[in-house]
Amino acid sequence: MKTNKQSKVTIWTASTLIIIVVYLLFLVYPIVTILSQALFKDGHFSLEQFSTFFSKTYYFSTLLNSFKVATTATLFALVIGVVLAYLFNMYQFKGKKVLQVLIIIASMSAPFVGAYSWVLLLGRNGVITKFLTNVFHLPQLDIYGFWGIVLVFSLQLFPLVFLYANGAFKSIDQSILEAAESMGSKGVKRFTQVLLPLLTPTLLAAALLVFMRAFSDFGTPMLIGEGYRTFPVLIYTQFISEVGGNAAFASSLAIIAITIALVIFLTQKAIARKFSFSMNSLHPIQAKDARPLAKGLIYFVVYGIVGLAVLPQAYLIYTSFLKTSGMIFVPGYSLDSYVQAFDRMGSAILNTIRIPLIALVFVVIFAIFISYLTVRKRNVFTNLIDSLSMIPYIVPGTVMGIAFITAFNTGVMNSGFLAITGTVAIMVISLSVRRLPYTIRSSVASIQQISPSIEEAAENLGSSRLNTFFKITVPMMMSGIVSGAILSWITMISELSTSILLYNVKTRTMTVAIYTEVIRGNYGIAAALSTILTAITVLSLLLFMKLSKSDDLAL
Repeated sequence: MKTNKQSKVTIWTASTLIIIVVYLLFLVYPIVTILSQALFKDGHFSLEQFSTFFSKTYYFSTLLNSFKVATTATLFALVIGVVLAYLFNMYQFKGKKVLQVLIIIASMSAPFVGAYSWVLLLGRNGVITKFLTNVFHLPQLDIYGFWGIVLVFSLQLFPLVFLYANGAFKSIDQSILEAAESMGSKGVKRFTQVLLPLLTPTLLAAALLVFMRAFSDFGTPMLIGEGYRTFPVLIYTQFISEVGGNAAFASSLAIIAITIALVIFLTQKAIARKFSFSMNSLHPIQAKDARPLAKGLIYFVVYGIVGLAVLPQAYLIYTSFLKTSGMIFVPGYSLDSYVQAFDRMGSAILNTIRIPLIALVFVVIFAIFISYLTVRKRNVFTNLIDSLSMIPYIVPGTVMGIAFITAFNTGVMNSGFLAITGTVAIMVISLSVRRLPYTIRSSVASIQQISPSIEEAAENLGSSRLNTFFKITVPMMMSGIVSGAILSWITMISELSTSILLYNVKTRTMTVAIYTEVIRGNYGIAAALSTILTAITVLSLLLFMKLSKSDDLAL
């Protein structure tokens, strides 16, 4: 019996140690490496790189541009997402389930794919631009620059707000609304004075996610920013430049990005803690029928917003079946784009499935152990693991890409140890580290709902703690594990910002291939690859719904 106890202690201690070592090696070490590269010059401490950034308006303006874009897009996403969630929960109308699926699908594609789609629609030669110019003789629309980036981010990211707010609405008890109405609080007044305060903690979490996604994305500004340069684009161009990149300066930019992300994250956590409270919904909100005029307005708003959100993907799928000549779509339909896509980019399609699948195995295994340790085995070491697991959640992908290249390009002390840049291994590691937080958060939420008394009862009946963990706890966590895993999977197959820095010809993924084909002007192949990526995303989502028997993703 004593030996069994020692064995159990050894297992959890070993798990904790292994996880800490992995985080130190593949997360802390890369970040420390770029920190040292930014702060030391010729072996001496120096702030020269930071001084260069803050002393030149050109560089500093990119940071302000990113703040402007991220803040504006976050505000638009919050308004659109909250309005949609309110209408979905308060009123009855047809097509709710289909619309929810479309909203989720709209949120799952890479933002730069949406940017490329909007170029086809509202670019200088876009189909909508031509229609408005030729038929109504309106001035030519301009999708490029600040407002184009904001448009793409807002329509791409509002579904995240919707999913958060939709879940929060389901936690509000109907009696609260009835009490407010009995006191004369109705309509807009009830929404601003009763509902909005109840949604505040959830909206703060959603706002953080949207802001960081918009702030760290580099593909969209790269495609349609033109003269409006953002901070992630600056980091990328400084690190990889045809005329010789400045790795030290890029590292200093990466440290600035990490610092900003950390400050924003801690500020959000402090504000959320101030407004945090718990709700139990014994009687969920009952959606009611609206008056005919109001119902017509609801249909217009709901279907209009969702239609606008999925329009780029729908048009992209359509163009993938058109005949193309480089950047020009010619009359007639053809499967040539798909033939060329599979012929020239077959390895990229295979890599998009193969590499994320390998990463997903590591994500699920580590998420299960990390969630259990941080909830059931709380101590100074598991608290450290909990804190480390959130770092990839807030650090921009471009920064992580630079960190991995800097740390693992030549290996430790030039010995060749861990010289894994350009290999499948570094792609798997980067995806695992970056997308692990999604599955951890979902798994933690699941295990927190499992009473420890269930595990204690199993142990009292003779089950070992390890047997209880694998045969009772893990199966009961499965809904959260599956939910988080599918979200990690979908974000992995649409990953660009890190992959664009780490790939080579053998490890190129579809997102990288789409981006390079758009840059080269091969719009037909790019459209075909984007459609294949969308199909994989939709199939993944349908599989999740079948396994979890749910219409919602747990965020």
